[in-house]
Amino acid sequence: MKPRRQLPDWLKTSLPGGENYRRLKSLVRGLSLHTVCESASCPNLGECWNAGTLTLMILGGTCSRACRFCDVPTGHLVPPDAEEPRRVAGMLSGLGLRYAVITSVDRDDLADGGAGHWAETLRAVRATCGGMKIEALIPDFQGEARHIESVCESAPDVLAHNIETVPALQAAVRPQCRYSWSLFTLRHAARMGLVTKSGMMLGLGETREEVVAAMADLANVGCRLLSLGQYLRPSPWHMEVVEYIRPEVFAEYKAVGESMGLSVEAGPLVRSSYRADRQAAGLIPEPPGTR
Repeated sequence: MKPRRQLPDWLKTSLPGGENYRRLKSLVRGLSLHTVCESASCPNLGECWNAGTLTLMILGGTCSRACRFCDVPTGHLVPPDAEEPRRVAGMLSGLGLRYAVITSVDRDDLADGGAGHWAETLRAVRATCGGMKIEALIPDFQGEARHIESVCESAPDVLAHNIETVPALQAAVRPQCRYSWSLFTLRHAARMGLVTKSGMMLGLGETREEVVAAMADLANVGCRLLSLGQYLRPSPWHMEVVEYIRPEVFAEYKAVGESMGLSVEAGPLVRSSYRADRQAAGLIPEPPGTR
């Protein structure tokens, strides 16, 4: 087994801690909820939780897919928890946030891929948290239009789905997914009038030309928002990091994406939900009663 490559200085972060971090951790545990912040070993966990923001993960803590970059467990799958939508809405209401991100594991074992549970959760949050903007970071539902529509009709403010990497690396990085499913998901949501968002990890061996081409694909299907961040290997059993991308290269990609009409958040520590509220500002209307 090869030793881990040493992180460059621009990727080093502090260990999580602080009063808000401890409060949110206790709240998540008490309600038996999951966060992608923890499940995916996000390097920004401390910063975001201390700022009072987090990304809730629904449909359980175990995924039906085994993407080679992801630290979310794959294994025994249980039926969706019927009480989860209510608990998610209650927690978000108690936090008093103006913007929340909700994501989920993939559930290919379910007939609808979990779309019905998604829709119920979004409706519950919308009913309970009337002034909150909601970003739904969804699976591809294997490109099934009716399932994508079910989520979109539940009125998230931003519909996000990550392509994760360039087309040439899709089979190696996420073998149970399809690049075409991802593009269809974003195109379909955009055609339904939603602001759409995607994300990519860099450092997996992609070329500059491939990154630029993927950004063009996203712009062509109506994607409005894009996050670009550095892939970090969660464990020795995951894909290796091929390259640590320097901050100035991320800045170059940001400029290229913006020239295509995308709003781009790019940097070594950027993740799909990182500063999501700030990135979406101006693209979605303010909730009723906030003006």
